[in-house]
Amino acid sequence: MIQEEKDRLGRLEKLRAAHIDPYPTRAQRSHTAQEVLQHFDELLEKGTTVKIVGRIRLLRTHGGLTFGQLQDQTGTIQIALKKDTLGEDSYNFFHETTDVGDFLGVEGVVFVTKKGEKTVEVVKQQLLSKAILPLPEKWHGLSDVEARYRQRELDLLVNPDVRQRFIVRSKLISSLRSFLDSRDFLEVETPILQPIPGGANARPFITHHNALHSDLYLRIAPEIYLKRLIIGGFEKVYEIGRLFRNEGIDQSHNPEFTTIELYWAFVPKETFIQTLEDIMRHIVRQATGTLQLSHEGTMIDFEASWPRVTFREAVQQACGIDIDEHRTTESLAKAASDAKLEIDFSRCVGIGEWYDELFKKTARPLFNQPTWVLDYPLELKPLARQNPDDETKSASIQLIVKGQEIINAYYHELNDPLEQRRRFEEQQTLREQGSDVAQFMDEEFLNALAHGMPPTSGMAIGIDRLAAFITDAPNLKEVILFPTLRPERE
Repeated sequence: MIQEEKDRLGRLEKLRAAHIDPYPTRAQRSHTAQEVLQHFDELLEKGTTVKIVGRIRLLRTHGGLTFGQLQDQTGTIQIALKKDTLGEDSYNFFHETTDVGDFLGVEGVVFVTKKGEKTVEVVKQQLLSKAILPLPEKWHGLSDVEARYRQRELDLLVNPDVRQRFIVRSKLISSLRSFLDSRDFLEVETPILQPIPGGANARPFITHHNALHSDLYLRIAPEIYLKRLIIGGFEKVYEIGRLFRNEGIDQSHNPEFTTIELYWAFVPKETFIQTLEDIMRHIVRQATGTLQLSHEGTMIDFEASWPRVTFREAVQQACGIDIDEHRTTESLAKAASDAKLEIDFSRCVGIGEWYDELFKKTARPLFNQPTWVLDYPLELKPLARQNPDDETKSASIQLIVKGQEIINAYYHELNDPLEQRRRFEEQQTLREQGSDVAQFMDEEFLNALAHGMPPTSGMAIGIDRLAAFITDAPNLKEVILFPTLRPERE
C-alpha cells in the first residue's frame, strides 16, 4: 500500500468518526458545469444559487481561501471556498478530509475573480464519494500506452482527447441508426451464440452449453440470420452489434468488435450503391462536422466523387498481374515471383485466399481517397451472387480509403439454394485442406433459402475501424473502450 493510500484511508476514518457518510446515496444538482458557464451572466445578475456536482481535479489554498476545479461530464468549473463564509471549523475539516479525486457537491452563487475567472463561491459542500487512490498526473501516471487501455477509466479522466474520441464514436453510431430508421429500415437482434458460425471467412471462438450438452460458437457475422429474416418477409433490416473472431491482435484487429450489417430486398444496384455513399457522408458529417478529414497527414475528401475500379484492374495496375490469366495457385505463384513480389502465401488455402493476399499486399495500400473496388473473385465471396457479366467474379463492392476496407457490400446477394450448396461444399473442401477461415456447411440456411429469397443487397461496416479512421486514431484499441489485451505478467 502506498503512503498516499494510507493517508487517504486515514481521512476516510476521520469522516466516519465524525458520523459523515463518505459514500452517500443522494446528490443534489441544479446545473451542470457547462450550463453554469453558458448562463453565467444571467446567474450573476440574478444572484441565483446553483448546485453542482463533480470530481475535484485541483485544489489550491491561499490562507483562508481555497480555489478548486470541479469536473463533470460536460466540463470543468472553478469553485472557491472561503473560511469566512464556511466558518473556520468547517473550512478546516474540509481540508483535513478532502482530496483531489473526491466527488463533491457544492451549493453557492457565481462571481468573477480579479483575474476574470468565472467561479462558484461555495456556501455549502458535501462529500459524495471518497477516492482512496490518487489520480495519475496527466503526463506521467498513464504514459504507458498499455496501462491506458487497462485503466481506461483513468485514461478518460486525464486525457480529454481520448474522451472526445469516444464521443465521436457514439455520434457515429447514433447518426447511423437515425439515418436508417428514417428510411424505414428495421433494427433487429440475432443470436450471438450460434450452432454454426457463418456469414464470414473467419476462425470462431468455441464454447460449451452445459444444459444442451453441445458446443456453440460466438458469432463471426450476423449475415445468415439477417438473410433468413429477408426470406421471412422483412425487406429492410439491419443490426448493430458485437462480433467475435479468434484471430490475431494488431493495429487494425481486435478479437471482439462492433459492426453494422444491413440487408435490403428489391433495391436496384445503383440505388443501393448511392445509398451507401449517402450513409457514409451522413455519418461522417454528423460525427465530425465535416467531410474533409485529416488521416495520418493526408486530407481525405468524402465529399468528392468516389471513383470505381474492379478488383482485377486494381491488381493489374498495382503489380502488372492479370488474375484472369492465373486460375491456379501454381500459376499465380510463378507470376508473383516473375514480378519480384515478396508475398508470403504459405498460410493461404485455395486460390481465393491467394488472390486476397495479393490484393492486400499490392493494390489496397495504393488507394488513399475513397474508392469503390468492385467484382472480387468469386472464390473470395461464397455468399455473393456471380457477376452477371463475368461468372468468375462476384457481385461485390468494397469502399477502400487510405488502404483500409471501410464498407464491404454485395450488390447482389446469392439467393440460388443449389449454387449456395455448391459454394458451401467448396468451402468444406478448403476446411479439409487446412483452411481455418473457410465457412461451414449450414443446412438450416440452405433449407431457408430453398423457400425463396428475393433479390437482395447487403453491406457491412466495421464501426471500430471507421471510428479509428475518422478520429485519426493510430490503432483500433484507441476507439474500443476496453480492448482485448494480453494477460498482465506477475
